[in-house]
Amino acid sequence: MSYWKNREEGKENPGINLGIFRIRFPFIHYRFEWPDYFQGLLMCAVDLAAIPLIIELLGMPFEAAMAIVILNGFFYLLHHLLGDPVVPGWITPAIPIIIVYIETFSIGPDRVKALMAFQFMLGLLSVFLGTTKLATKIIRLIPSAIKSGIIIGAGIAAVTTVFKAGGRFDIFPYTITISVSIAFYLIYSQHFHQNKEKYRLLNLINKLGIFPIILLAVFIAPLFKEANWPQIEWGFSNPDFNLLISNYTIFGVGLPPVSMFLTAIPTVLATYIVLFGDVLQSKAILEEADSLRGDEKIDYNSNRAHIILGARNSIMSFIGPDVTMCGPIWAAMHVVIVERYKQGKKAMHSIIGGSGSFRWGTNTGLLLLPIVSLVKPILGVALALTLIIQGFVSVRVGVLESKSQKDLGIAGVTAALLVVKGATWAFSVGILLVFLLYGKSFFKDGGQDNNSKFTI
Repeated sequence: MSYWKNREEGKENPGINLGIFRIRFPFIHYRFEWPDYFQGLLMCAVDLAAIPLIIELLGMPFEAAMAIVILNGFFYLLHHLLGDPVVPGWITPAIPIIIVYIETFSIGPDRVKALMAFQFMLGLLSVFLGTTKLATKIIRLIPSAIKSGIIIGAGIAAVTTVFKAGGRFDIFPYTITISVSIAFYLIYSQHFHQNKEKYRLLNLINKLGIFPIILLAVFIAPLFKEANWPQIEWGFSNPDFNLLISNYTIFGVGLPPVSMFLTAIPTVLATYIVLFGDVLQSKAILEEADSLRGDEKIDYNSNRAHIILGARNSIMSFIGPDVTMCGPIWAAMHVVIVERYKQGKKAMHSIIGGSGSFRWGTNTGLLLLPIVSLVKPILGVALALTLIIQGFVSVRVGVLESKSQKDLGIAGVTAALLVVKGATWAFSVGILLVFLLYGKSFFKDGGQDNNSKFTI
């Protein structure tokens, strides 16, 4: 029975209540959104972009790295199945922090163990904050200036990763320029959104999100000699789970020593600051969508999100440690899904349906060798595209998080330190500045200065 058809106006989509969770299955509790599913088929290219990072840092063969990506993809489904209305992804802006940390260990078993210990500690912290409901309290207590700075800094760091010397832009300059330009036009241009109502083809392109852009990149990169033409292979992908388990998990290298868990704590706290910014992004983007759609109530619970992503990291740390981590949101695709959701009930019946259908699509794409081989040459472009869109969203949301001109000034300094010195420095200096500028009002409205309002 399709319970989703019986949703009352202004209520949540039907589901099975299980404490803080709300279980929903496709076709039964939400309408399957085929445009988002097909978009996911090609956007698995971004998930696959983790493979070069894993190979480089852990010395892992492609097939074992592929196994990690598939395991991670399976756990992505937990979010919407348990009631979290987001498109989950990596903790993308924290990747540089994590790389610096694990590179202090020699490549081989020690580095694998260090990554396992780090990911487990991050997962444990997230589950603790979610189950104790301290996550929500932390979100409320953190001053607006620091929230703003963390989110803005994460966005700048994401863009910097693409354009730094030797980065992906140097490898795919023309492909990235063309792809990103088209992506921003399709997602944010008022001119496009006016004309898509007039022309059926433009409306179809709009429904497919950035699916056509990834497909276009497959052809653009070889034309500009920035990548080879894809060699299409048939069948199913061939991840090597045996190799992964025997050489890169606790069953092969053993448990990390206690010292590795302890030394991971400072970097875990720094990474959580960035993760915390992603949670804020999720909340802000969904609140904006919720205000425009009166037919469905969107229930975003940061405690639930913490528990799910914490469980994902804890489990993955032992069966498939991953440098990209298990984060609360894939900002670029979450925005694409939400923008389509804003167009009304006919475009997307439920936000759960859009995010869930997309993640079913990426999981299907990871298993199909023709799709994997099609996008393999432009994995760097797919990663750059999602980083730049995330950067745009982070800066926009981060600026709006500031409540006054002083907030924005503190946020600017905090953001700069996050990019240059890391999250620990950024958080420390941000706290100091808020204390010096606001004093006793530190926790009052996030340190907001009522005599210096900031407006856009």
